[in-house]
Amino acid sequence: MVQEPPRRTGFGGPKLIRLLARLTDADVPASPLSPPDKLGGWLAWTDAIALSGALSGAPVAAMTALPAAYSAEEREFARVKTALENAITGKNAASARAQAGPRGQRRAPAQPDIQAAELVQYATHRQRYSTLQQTMETNIGGLRRRLRSVLAATSPALNRLAVVDAAMEQALTARERTLLAGIPGLLEPHFDRVRRAGQVAADPAPDGVPPAVAPGAKGADTEGSDPKKAVDKPMFTVGPWLDVFRQDMQSVLLAELEIRLEPIEALLEALRGG
Repeated sequence: MVQEPPRRTGFGGPKLIRLLARLTDADVPASPLSPPDKLGGWLAWTDAIALSGALSGAPVAAMTALPAAYSAEEREFARVKTALENAITGKNAASARAQAGPRGQRRAPAQPDIQAAELVQYATHRQRYSTLQQTMETNIGGLRRRLRSVLAATSPALNRLAVVDAAMEQALTARERTLLAGIPGLLEPHFDRVRRAGQVAADPAPDGVPPAVAPGAKGADTEGSDPKKAVDKPMFTVGPWLDVFRQDMQSVLLAELEIRLEPIEALLEALRGG
């Protein structure tokens, strides 16, 4: 059985932050700034002007949406959320690819057949994570725009909310994308630790002897037969450790999905009460 490396506990904050703190060695000190202060630091003066205009502008007269609007949007939200969760976990992959979004939107990434030699390299998992991030951004962005259109047609107050949400999305998207794009890099040291621990558990070897090598695995010593080089370049094989890491990566992706869906849930709640 693979022994997982020690994990940190007792860290507060959103689920995504707690997971990353537990799985990585990153030291995340508590910020002295309140959330509004931190948010203000993300906004450029042009963003502030746009938000001020959205908040102070006169509400535009709008027609009331049909009573079924909330139910229809809630169903669409559930469909997209389920498809993205299936893409992350690999459950019903074919169905998820077919349903990830309306025509023209990015479909959920396929789960290609990957050779064992690729699975023991982190680049494979980094690419998988980044592809899923792109899929989440594309489909959730489309759902958010759709909801704003419904809100704008519901009431003057909700029309203003839609304008403010559009301004906030424009102001924060670049910063959000940059921060979330750093997550795959944070997971790489965790991958290395789990892989090494799993290899030792599966193939304990005498001191100075490298673990077994997967056929075709990258990193093989092709520079000569120097024993020291062979020891410095241990090879790895697929084993239970890979399932441990995959589960951890799925947990992080699902926590990221929760954060990405929060604006949608807020708009849905406004529509429900509108």
